[in-house]
This record gives sequence, C-alpha cells and structure tokens, in this order.
Amino acid sequence: MCFSASASFGAGVVLSVVGVASIKKAQSPAHIFFASIPLLFAVQQITEGFLWLALSDPAFAWLQQFTTYNFLFLAQVVWPAWVPFAILKLEPMERRRKPEFFLVGIGVVVSLFLGYCLMTYHVDAKIIGYHISYTQDYPTSLSKYGGLLYITATIAPPFFSRIRRMWLLGVAVLISYTITTIAYTDYIVSVWCFFASIISIAIYAIMHELKKSNQTSLKLV
Repeated sequence: MCFSASASFGAGVVLSVVGVASIKKAQSPAHIFFASIPLLFAVQQITEGFLWLALSDPAFAWLQQFTTYNFLFLAQVVWPAWVPFAILKLEPMERRRKPEFFLVGIGVVVSLFLGYCLMTYHVDAKIIGYHISYTQDYPTSLSKYGGLLYITATIAPPFFSRIRRMWLLGVAVLISYTITTIAYTDYIVSVWCFFASIISIAIYAIMHELKKSNQTSLKLV
C-alpha cells in the first residue's frame, strides 16, 4: 500500500478475511475466480508491506527485487486478464455476451505485453514521501496504448455484467482511478491498487447476493 508497511499488512489481513469469506459464498467452482479477488489483493498488499521494509530497513534489503517484481506482476500482469475473466465466469453460459469475451481478449493481450515488459525492461521502486514510486522503463510509444487497454480491461467488465449491482463496483473503481490519477500522478500503480483492493470488499456483498438469489431460486423450484 502507499502509506506505510503497517498499513499494507493491516489491509492484507483484512482482505484475507474478506477473501476467505467470499470464497465460502461461492456456489460453483466458476465463482471462485471472482470470489478470490480480495485474497489476491491481500497477497499484493502484504507483498508491498515487505517492500516497504526492504526499502526502509537494511536488514530486509535482500527482499527488494523479489517484492518489487512480485507486486508489479500482480498489478500489471494478473489483473488485466483475471478481472474480465472472473466476471465472465460469474455469468451463466446462456447470459454471456460478446463484449465480455472481447474484454477478456483485451485483458490477455495487455497481460502478455506487460509481462514481456516486466521481464525485459528495468523496473525499480523507491519511497518518496509517504508513497512508493515504481520506475518502469517500458517503451513510451506502446505504454500509452497499453495503459488505455489496461483500464478498459479492469474497469469496463462490471458495466457489461448482468449480475445485480455489479455496475456499482465498476463505478467505485472508476472513481478511485480518477482520484488517483489526479491527486497521485506519480504513484498511480501503488495508490490505485490500494483503493481497488479496499473497494474489492464489495465483492463479498456481491457473492452474498448471488448466494441469496440462488437459494431463493431453489426454493421456488
């Protein structure tokens, strides 16, 4: 997280609890992908907590490279493909629409591109004030398009879902990204991931609603 090691570890613990609770609400294996999002965010926040320690305490300096790459792998390689795929799997097969498959395709392309960049180009992290700033020497000409497609893959899927109240998740993430872009321009990767992880608590509410709806449907049969 963008503020301190203790805040990152605290967020990780809370999100771990939420993630486990969300997974318990899953009604089928296909739901696990969406329900596990808070748990993945927990891993990401805990990873950045150790990065804080690595950057501020010489005793943990040996962790810097591992935690930097691990955080960026989750933030830039996992999420673009995972989010649209998880929301697609949440929908019954007969309700899935072409735009949702298209968004999954975009996410996979973005993940592959950013994964290639992460392995090929120099990346680094450093503490500036109360935030962690990530330096990524990716090709500038492609980064602009990659950034736009990343946002499309991670924010747009909830708006195409027919799951009740899923669009509210999309609105919340969009607002958080807008605020982060305006107020924390140099720390977008770290700060937005924090806001998105906190918002992902709403995933528990969506899973609870799905379970409740399924139970109601079964009673009516």
